[in-house]
Amino acid sequence: MRPETSDDILVDPPLVPHPELHIGKLDNGLKYVIFPNSVPPNRFEAHIEIHAGSVDEHDDEQGLAHFVEHVTFLGSKKREKLLGTGARSNAYTDFHHTVFHVHAPLVSVEGNQMLPQVLEALDDIAFHPQFLATRVEKERRAVLSEAQMMNTIEYRVDCQLLQSLHAENKLGHRFPIGSSKRVEISQVEHLRAFHKRWYFPANATLYIVGDFGRTIPEVEQLIETAFGHEPLAREELPDGSMGPVKQRHQLRPPVLHAFGTPFNPDEVPGGSHVAQEAGVNIFRHALQPQFSLSLFQKVPVSRVDSLSGLRNVFMYRIVLSTLQFRINQRYMTQQDPTFVAIEFDHSDSAREGCAVSTLTVTAEAAQWKEAMKVAVEEVRRLYQHGCTEAELTRYSAALMRDSEQLAQQSGRVPSVDNLDFVMEQHALGHTVMDQAKAHESLMEVSTTVDVEDVNAVAESLLGYIANYKQPDPKEVESGVCTAIVACVPDTPETADVTEEALINVLCAPDEGSSAAYEEVTVPDQLITQGEVEQLLNERRPAFVPVQEGPAEALSGPDPVTGVYLRRLSNGVKVNYQVEKNEPGGASIRVEVPGGRAMEKALVGKDGWGSVTIGMRTLSEVGTVHGWVREQTELFCLQHLVSCELDCDEEFMFMEFRCAVGDKEGEADGMRAVLEILHLLIEKPQWQEAAMARSKNMYLSHFQSQQKSLERATSCRLIDSMVGDDRRLKDPCEEDINALSLDWLSKVIATQLKTENLEVSIVGDVDPAKLDNQLLAYLGTLTTGPMFDPKDVEDPINLRLDLPPHHPARNQRFHLYDSDERACAYMAGPAPNKWGKNTQLEPSGKSMVVLAAERQMAQKADMAATGGGDMSRITDMNSERASRVQHPLFSTVSLMLMVEILNSRLFTTVRDALGLTYDVSFEMRMFERLESGWFVLAVTSMPSKIDDALAASLRTIRALRTQPIRKSELDRARRTLLTRHESDMKDNLYLLGLITHLQSECVPEKTVDCIKDLLPMLTAATVEDIYAAYDALPLENSHLFSCIGTSGKQPPGQQQQQASAPAPTPTGTPQNENSSNILDDPKAAAAALLQAMKAVGMGNNKPEDPPTGNQQ
Repeated sequence: MRPETSDDILVDPPLVPHPELHIGKLDNGLKYVIFPNSVPPNRFEAHIEIHAGSVDEHDDEQGLAHFVEHVTFLGSKKREKLLGTGARSNAYTDFHHTVFHVHAPLVSVEGNQMLPQVLEALDDIAFHPQFLATRVEKERRAVLSEAQMMNTIEYRVDCQLLQSLHAENKLGHRFPIGSSKRVEISQVEHLRAFHKRWYFPANATLYIVGDFGRTIPEVEQLIETAFGHEPLAREELPDGSMGPVKQRHQLRPPVLHAFGTPFNPDEVPGGSHVAQEAGVNIFRHALQPQFSLSLFQKVPVSRVDSLSGLRNVFMYRIVLSTLQFRINQRYMTQQDPTFVAIEFDHSDSAREGCAVSTLTVTAEAAQWKEAMKVAVEEVRRLYQHGCTEAELTRYSAALMRDSEQLAQQSGRVPSVDNLDFVMEQHALGHTVMDQAKAHESLMEVSTTVDVEDVNAVAESLLGYIANYKQPDPKEVESGVCTAIVACVPDTPETADVTEEALINVLCAPDEGSSAAYEEVTVPDQLITQGEVEQLLNERRPAFVPVQEGPAEALSGPDPVTGVYLRRLSNGVKVNYQVEKNEPGGASIRVEVPGGRAMEKALVGKDGWGSVTIGMRTLSEVGTVHGWVREQTELFCLQHLVSCELDCDEEFMFMEFRCAVGDKEGEADGMRAVLEILHLLIEKPQWQEAAMARSKNMYLSHFQSQQKSLERATSCRLIDSMVGDDRRLKDPCEEDINALSLDWLSKVIATQLKTENLEVSIVGDVDPAKLDNQLLAYLGTLTTGPMFDPKDVEDPINLRLDLPPHHPARNQRFHLYDSDERACAYMAGPAPNKWGKNTQLEPSGKSMVVLAAERQMAQKADMAATGGGDMSRITDMNSERASRVQHPLFSTVSLMLMVEILNSRLFTTVRDALGLTYDVSFEMRMFERLESGWFVLAVTSMPSKIDDALAASLRTIRALRTQPIRKSELDRARRTLLTRHESDMKDNLYLLGLITHLQSECVPEKTVDCIKDLLPMLTAATVEDIYAAYDALPLENSHLFSCIGTSGKQPPGQQQQQASAPAPTPTGTPQNENSSNILDDPKAAAAALLQAMKAVGMGNNKPEDPPTGNQQ
């Protein structure tokens, strides 16, 4: 059995529930949970959870839970009235519940109180659906399209895992997306019957979390007003009379389990039993990219409602941390690792009603045996020898620092995160605690944990793997493995992956686990204080004025934004902002202009991929100067530092997150980050083994490209857009093999110059202390000359010279697969963030600004020739001209345009025409590069994908013929303002706002871009949107497209005979038979126009489209 107590804990007091969590119930059985939370201010979350999901469906109802969710949500008139108020709504279905949720302001833009209106809308959605035939048909099409969209190979693998893990119950056979065949034939009466059976007050829980502006009793009265009139639901007897009051399931989900360990019968569903040792299930598929093996043990959830339960969780996390770190070290010691990933997890699953331990092994197919051996060796080593005292001390300290940081964030967690946490904990039966009190309780139990306790937990957790099909030498009741699933590429090379072969590897004796783990010495500092003082004396760093002329080098923060600007004498630029969104924490972003756009200039044709693989190699090295990787990783763990190195087309960047220590003797994560950054730039390590691992990763990524419909289709689109320029493409095998370590180091070093470095910091920092640290660690970097990418790099241009009907412009691709799916992408040139596209406007001026200036000139001309009020036109143009010249004018206009276009796409292509479940319009708005592009993406069925893409394009082109209404602009504006308000509580979002404030490569961005964002959004007009739209060329001569389909045969071809050999599971280009989807037949345009009128363009779209099931 799982260890639950210690001799040091003589009593087991219950955990203290959160004092502000209020739970009640109406007379009709509706349960409600109220939790005041002030982040974000003046906004709240309201979710109603119906305790019915896919496991509640009968055999002939598969898919009805999801179908009903769609119809009730989008069919509600009261929900429609939330549109335009600043609220966002959505819904999803899972195994055990269906949830409808609304995020809303306390007061609408019209000044109305939103909480009563939101509660009325949720009552209407849940208990008063109309089930109109028109809505049912629309959502039938949407559900079917969604089912095809999500049926990726990854989803199919997840289904295989769940089918094996839950073979004894409905969880393995009732997936929330449902059966497409059943959805196709389900009628209104079937939906009504399912709704009547499960949608009643006693089978629902209402959650309200946020800043209500009311007392708890006042919120309760609103709940009573909105839901109290709903009657008690009663069972309907066979004779039609009403029977006893209906009750919700006592257990969620209502299924029995075959557990891997003995259990208390009173704590699990009746009929549950102890499982037999599992064999191996093998899933083979041609599109499976790699070998993966999952070993499961299913056990009952151990409720965390007392100190002993909290103590167990603490020890579980120590075991998981110990094992994962050891596995990572095995990976880093190999030049050609035998595995891609090995991970062990133990977690409670509310959606499945159990806890699950999982060992997952991922490897290239040819190395499956070696990968499994490593996993089994490390599991057995920890099982047999346990963790060391040093490991216990190290991971205990890290967990306690993490807990302390969470305690500091009490009262600052966003409402939606708190709500999700409360829902999950309630479903599991855990006690919801205040973070500060939880930390106190964890401190209390942590002192009772010793090595023997932790090793007992390790034995109970890992025994099902270490002793698979073998007697347990330790005689620990660790139980049996309840499911094993191997997912394998269906190729001749994997013929040796059989059940017998897999079991033989799992059961084989090994020598690797016989030796205990060797401990690693962890440094307190990577740069000693003596070394820092020596650097300060030698290099004499100083702060210099940010701007030329008389100015203070250490000025205070900007009075409006609170941003500090610093510049060091060696050229390093620093922007930082003091924020307590995450008390005790900070986020750091280092950016260097260059990125993949520099590959052609620095290396030439043999250097494609050099920047991206170079940054990955530096990351794979994982250490700096004279330290080994294990030491650096443990140093980061000790200071709660996480680090990511990467690049995009424009920049190389490094991102760090850390804990900030203020107490005497407390580890200082900010200092640790700056030490790492100093050594990474000053004394990086470059290793052949790290480069080999990086190359293998990218090679594997490239080789799997043709097994993904979405990736293969989008890659063909990029090929057609840029031709031989490989800077926007994944490195291919030829690119990867051509790279050398010498080239990689030179490419990265060329860009990593102090004059190029811009460091942005947001967090709970002390300015005086941070200034001293910046001076000591960044100011002492060796001065390097500025490297301006614009001096050498070639622009990234699209192939606009191709004729409109050139085959490369309109491609088709088919992926042979067992299941049918389809997606399509269309792209064309667009401005960058500042409105520029030098390929279309060589002057370098903003295309959006030029369009606005033309609008103003036309107004003036019309007034002059038509006898209009010239003074009024002059005043309006004067006011607008000041906005037009603002750096944010293009950015804001383009962002609002994207919102409006996406709203129309949803309303027309998804809702009115029923051609897709998912359609989106996005723009790649660069900040440094003086160009960009847009991408239109749509999914559908193979039989409808052409129509879906054509309708999407016509919808975008119709922005002129169907003028933008002010209501559309207002809703788009509110969406962006609400998103901004919510994101302001996120340090990473704030980092994005302050990054580039001092970058010479992005001269348009100044502090005014932060100050004036809200005023610019508020002042934007419909004319501004059309100025942005005019900068978007939508003629056929500027567009590229690729349609991808999958299935046993390409669309339109006859099925091969059963005796015919199966095609090779790779993609096939089909340009020769393709029609030009860019053509715009009058009949189709007329049909589209009629559909747009039928739905009232832009009025019927939820702020967020429904996601259906979320798995």
